[in-house]
Amino acid sequence: MRHLMSPLDFTVEELDRLFDLANDIENNMAKYAHTCDGKKLATCFYEPSTRTRLSFEAAMLNLGGSVIGFSDAGSSSAAKGESVSDTIRVISCFADICAMRHPKEGAPMVAASRSSIPVINAGDGGHQHPTQTLTDLLTIRSLKGHIGNFTIGLCGDLKFGRTVHSLINALVRYPGIRFIFISPEELKVPSYITDMLKENNIPYQEVIRLEEIMPRLDFLYMTRVQKERFFNEEDYVRLKDFYILNKEKMRLAKKDMLILHPLPRVNEISVEVDDDPRAAYFKQVQYGVYVRMALILTLLGIHV
Repeated sequence: MRHLMSPLDFTVEELDRLFDLANDIENNMAKYAHTCDGKKLATCFYEPSTRTRLSFEAAMLNLGGSVIGFSDAGSSSAAKGESVSDTIRVISCFADICAMRHPKEGAPMVAASRSSIPVINAGDGGHQHPTQTLTDLLTIRSLKGHIGNFTIGLCGDLKFGRTVHSLINALVRYPGIRFIFISPEELKVPSYITDMLKENNIPYQEVIRLEEIMPRLDFLYMTRVQKERFFNEEDYVRLKDFYILNKEKMRLAKKDMLILHPLPRVNEISVEVDDDPRAAYFKQVQYGVYVRMALILTLLGIHV
């Protein structure tokens, strides 16, 4: 039995096979419509989610399976004080596979250590978000034809953004990746990540202004400033509008640069950018369904 806690749980070769499967699903949905007949996915979400939870549910339903679960801690026995360990043992009696989101870092890992079914980390605090990273990598590979030899700018909340941390850790395994981190001083990427990049001789640059590096980017990964990660309202209000991507800034970018965003968007990408052919963030959402379908099949050991 296998779990997914981090994007690094899969080798690059295993990811290639997963992405090949996701692309086959994209092109042959009918072929996979009954592969999970009789199987159940439990979605255990201890904090709010729209895209990730519904993406998992859509993925399982597309495969012919069914879904059970809860969408916030208040509607689960966690409100009565039940531990994650006990919850997953109970869920293991009801379902074949579990996707768990939790505000505490490491909670899905605790669940995996006590579970008798595969557990997928659907986001734990500011730590990891591996299935978003798989979505990002599949989007890059599908739209560019390969992963590697490009410059990616990551912009916004690089301190608390678990999607950013997961993506950086995953991309360092591919050749020729150059990182540019764009953030205010207060939301800089954590030092453990820059230390890791230095140790591996991977080029990176830290800047404050988005405009100065736009012409150099092959990908721009925008993120929102996350209100729920701040300890006080004043800091959030001061920083929430620090970066707004609009048509004016897009004029500085390459003709084939792609914009990615894990969503939800607040106001960091102006809606006027949505019609730009370089805006790929809604395509990302669709690729997220395909890659989660491929992941469910892989962890359940179902071969088509």
